[in-house]
Amino acid sequence: MLGSDLEKRAAEVVRLYTERGLKIVTAESCTGGLVAGCLTAIAGSSAVVERGFVTYSNEAKIELLGVPAELIASAGAVSAETAGAMAYGALAHSRADVALSVTGIAGPGGGSAEKPVGLVHFARAARNQRPKLLEKRFGDIGRQLVRQKSVEVAFDLLAELALAAPRRP
Repeated sequence: MLGSDLEKRAAEVVRLYTERGLKIVTAESCTGGLVAGCLTAIAGSSAVVERGFVTYSNEAKIELLGVPAELIASAGAVSAETAGAMAYGALAHSRADVALSVTGIAGPGGGSAEKPVGLVHFARAARNQRPKLLEKRFGDIGRQLVRQKSVEVAFDLLAELALAAPRRP
């Protein structure tokens, strides 16, 4: 089902979060739920995956996560600002400790000179902390590869946060 590398990465994230007693929520756009899907493919993931939001449309970002429509209108759905708002919204609408959001342009169309195909914004947030924002420009490498690389980056961000988080009793 998963490629061996993604499966290993997902298993490591599940292990880290299980050890620390932390819960994850995802808010995904261009990955369409792949981050949550990869995590939940791992046995024992129910101990760490609290829920996932697939907010592919702007309306879903607004309705499910509370992303301000004005923010999407001014910064765009694919922006650091929107990724940050998605992560905060996911935390606000869940019982999770940590949120990971991803929004981007997987292609093959939809890009522009300012926001080309392969541009992906990530946000990783924990309760009562400023989010970590990250922009990646994978290039026009094909829809599936942009999505796969986005999942890999998401796992790296989640692992970093788990390693920095204190263990819960």
